[in-house]
Amino acid sequence: MESWSTDLFNTLEAAQNPDKVPAMEAYMKHNFKYLGLSSPALAAISRQRIAAAAQLPGVDWEFVREAWQKPYREAQYCAISYLNRLRPRLSPADLPALKTLVQAKSWWDSVDTLSGIIGDLVLRFPELKPEMLAWSLDADMWTRRAAILHQLEYKAKTDTELLTKIILNNLGSREFFINKAIGWSLRQYAWTNPDWVAAFVREHEAVLSTLSKREATKHIPPTA
Repeated sequence: MESWSTDLFNTLEAAQNPDKVPAMEAYMKHNFKYLGLSSPALAAISRQRIAAAAQLPGVDWEFVREAWQKPYREAQYCAISYLNRLRPRLSPADLPALKTLVQAKSWWDSVDTLSGIIGDLVLRFPELKPEMLAWSLDADMWTRRAAILHQLEYKAKTDTELLTKIILNNLGSREFFINKAIGWSLRQYAWTNPDWVAAFVREHEAVLSTLSKREATKHIPPTA
C-alpha cells in the first residue's frame, strides 16, 4: 500500500499542465521548475490529502524533506501547507528543521510563509527569541528575512524591543529582499501602533533605505 505522500506526488505529476509552465516559471524568475498547476488545481489535489495526513500523530518530516527534494515547486507548496496546518503541533525541537527549509530552495514565496509558521512557534515558546536575534545576523540573507518577518502576524503582541534589534542588525543592507522586509514588518505593525512606527522611522531615517521608509509609512497619517 503506497503512502499518502507517494499518492500525493503521483497525483500531482499526473495532473501537470505543460501549457502553464512557461508563464509560471517566468514569474518566478526561472528559479524553479513547475508542473503548471494553478493554485485552485493544486488545492483541489492536495487539500483533502493534507487534511487526512494531519490527523496522523506527530509531524511527518520525512514527507516534508521528500517534498523539498522534488524538482517541481508545487511539492514545496504542499509541504508548507502541511506545516501550516500543523502549526500547533510544532515544538522548539523543530526550529532547526524549519531553518533548513528557509535556507534550501529559497525564494520569497517559501520563506515568507515559513516565517509565519516560525513566528507562531516563537510566540508560543518565547525562549526562542534569542534564536531569532541570532538569525538576524546570519550569513544567509533568507534567514535574516525570516527573522525580520517572523512577528508579522503578532499585532499587539509584537515585541518591539526584539523588532528594533533585528532591524538595526540589518540596516545598511543593499539586498532588496531585506530592505523590503524591514519596511513590510514596520508597515504591518503600523496598523497596530502607527505612533511607534513613525517615531522609529524618524529616529533611524538617516540609515533606513528609501524602500524601507516608503513601505513603513505607506499607511501612516502625516501627523503621526
